[in-house]
Amino acid sequence: MKYIEATFTITDHEGNAITDTLMLQTIKDILCEYAGEAGFEAFEEQADGIVGYVQKQMFNEEILCQNINALPFDDVKVAYNLRDAEDKNWNETWEEQGFEPITIEGKCVIHDTIHPAHTEGKDITDVVIDTKQAFGTGSHETTHMIIKELFEMDLKGKSVLDCGCGTGILSIISSINGAKDITGYDIDEWSVENTKHNCILNNVANVNVLHGDSTVISPLKKKFDVVIANINRNILLADMPAFRQAMNDNSILILSGFYTHDAQTLIDKAESMGLKEAKRDSENDWCMLKFTRIDG
Repeated sequence: MKYIEATFTITDHEGNAITDTLMLQTIKDILCEYAGEAGFEAFEEQADGIVGYVQKQMFNEEILCQNINALPFDDVKVAYNLRDAEDKNWNETWEEQGFEPITIEGKCVIHDTIHPAHTEGKDITDVVIDTKQAFGTGSHETTHMIIKELFEMDLKGKSVLDCGCGTGILSIISSINGAKDITGYDIDEWSVENTKHNCILNNVANVNVLHGDSTVISPLKKKFDVVIANINRNILLADMPAFRQAMNDNSILILSGFYTHDAQTLIDKAESMGLKEAKRDSENDWCMLKFTRIDG
């Protein structure tokens, strides 16, 4: 996967450093949020700004420029430089170190092969996830909220579409909770292979994984009982028509990957396509929305 690296420098309009550390941190936080709307997915802090990383095919420079110009600070200038990021495994350290077991609502413990969970004799679901340049261990609020919701739902005999499957964690949880068949897809080849690998680790055999974006949905010529998408706001807005097309009369759509202040934008889009909000959850300003069909 090819990434672009953007170095953002924050100064006043005369090119001087911002000396107010609280103000500088606030600007950095808002800049990260605004850059996220342009496709950026990872950031590193620097003394005078941030460095951001975005997949080439996801980068929207027009939105980035618009958002930078809309920053709510009068005497602040943000400049940025772009270059091709080094082609390497960005998760190498994470993969080597692994992650500590994550327990969700006392119902599920997620761990890697490095850190055993020791669930023998306990009434708790044990899920093994190896991360290979893919998002989704359950540690992030968005994944955590969806996993909680999947455990509260009756998935027995249901068909599930996992959009942007990452590590496959949501597909695996769906299968463990009784889903009949699951289709997952991801634009990242690493994620496709990682999902397949993690399904094998968890003895899950009813997940079909596809490589691509939401354009893979229509050729399936299939309707799903549950559609899940944990992706950033802009992709959710762009792909919601494809999600809606994949829903049957009684289907449920679960969305996350966005901030709480973006919820109304997604609700308005969903309502314009005949969907109504059924549930909302939030953790640390991240949001999850659950929709049902108005005509369902």
